[in-house]
Amino acid sequence: MNQEIARDIKGNPVTSGLPMAMLAELTHRCPLSCPYCSNPIELARTASELSTEEWADVFRQAAALGVLQVHLSGGEPASRRDLVELVAAARAAGLYVNLITSGIGLTEARLRELDAAGVDHVQLSLQGVNAEMADWIGGYKGGFDRKMQVAQWIAEIGFPLTVNAVVHRQNLDRLPEMIAMAEQLGARRIEVATVQFHGWADLNRRTLMPTYEQSVQARRIVNAARERLRGRMVIDYVPPDHHAKFPKSCMGGWGSTGLNIAPDGAVLPCHAAQTIPGLHFDNVRDLPLADIWHKGSAFNAFRGTAWMPEPCQSCDRREVDFGGCRCQAMAVAKDPTATDPVCSYSPLQAQLHAMAEADSRSEDTALVYRKMPREARG
Repeated sequence: MNQEIARDIKGNPVTSGLPMAMLAELTHRCPLSCPYCSNPIELARTASELSTEEWADVFRQAAALGVLQVHLSGGEPASRRDLVELVAAARAAGLYVNLITSGIGLTEARLRELDAAGVDHVQLSLQGVNAEMADWIGGYKGGFDRKMQVAQWIAEIGFPLTVNAVVHRQNLDRLPEMIAMAEQLGARRIEVATVQFHGWADLNRRTLMPTYEQSVQARRIVNAARERLRGRMVIDYVPPDHHAKFPKSCMGGWGSTGLNIAPDGAVLPCHAAQTIPGLHFDNVRDLPLADIWHKGSAFNAFRGTAWMPEPCQSCDRREVDFGGCRCQAMAVAKDPTATDPVCSYSPLQAQLHAMAEADSRSEDTALVYRKMPREARG
C-alpha cells in the first residue's frame, strides 16, 4: 500500500475522519463461559496482553487522535488486577470511561476504588431474569445472584448504569421482564442486543437463533416500552440481522467513527474483523495509533463507498448503511466485498433467511460454552 495515499480494497484513494470511540479489550479472560460471546475462537494468551504502561500510552494516543470515550471490556475487565490503574490512566488522558462488565470479580471496595479512579459509567451484562436461565447461559453457578449484588453496589455508589440484555431464542420471550428488571435496578439505559453470530456465537446458532415470530414480538415490546419509559430510561434495540430487510450500519461505517484494540494490541476496525482473511491488522506495539487509523490497510479496505459492488454502489442507502457488515458477507458469501446477505437487494438474502429459519426451528438445546484453553492462560 502506498503510505502517502490510503487506498481501499479496490485501490481507490480514500480519506479518513477522526474516531470518537474506542473499545479496549483489556483481556480475553472471563469467569463466565457465555456461548454467545463474540470474542474470536482463538483467544489471546494472558502473556500477550498489553501491560499497564502500554495501555496508558494507547489511551494518550487515542485522546490525541480525537477519541472522546473508551469502553473498557474483555472478556471480563475485572480479571485485570491493574483495572483501577487502567481507569486512572484513561481518565488522565481525558477520556470518558465506560466499564463493560459481567460484575463477576467486582467487590464493593473495588467498585469504590474504580469510582475514585474515574469510571464515568458502568454497563452490566444480564443473561436472564432469574438464576436458572442466567447461570445456565453464563455457565457460572451463582453468577445471577452476584450480579444482583453488584447492581445494588452500583446504585449505592451512584454510577450511571446501562443494563446490557443479550437476547436470543432461549430468553427473548422474557423481554418484558428484562425491561422491568432494568427499571428496578435503576438503569438509565437498557441495550436489548440480539446475539450477533460471530465467534463463539456462531457455534451455537441452532440453540440461540430467534424465530421470526419472536423478532416481530420483540419489536412491538420495545416500541411500547419506549413510549411508556420516555424520559426515564432509554431503550436501544439491536434486532436480529437474519430477519431484517436492510443491514445495519456496522460501526457507523467501516473505519469512520470507532476502533477496537484487542488484548494483544492488534487494532481492528470492528470486533469481528479478524474473521476476514487477507486483512493485515497493525499493532500498537509496532506503529503509532494515528498511523494505523489513517494509513492502515485494514482500516482503509472498506472505508467510504468507492469499494462497494453493485447494487450497493448505485443504492440510495449507500451512505445510510455503508454496505452493512463485511464479516457477515464473508461468513455467508465467502466474499467480504459482496453485498451484505441481510439486504433485500442481495441475491443471498433468501439463503440467509432459510438458514435462519432452519436454525430457529431446531430443538437443539446443547451449548458450546466459551472456554479459554489452559495453555492460553499464561
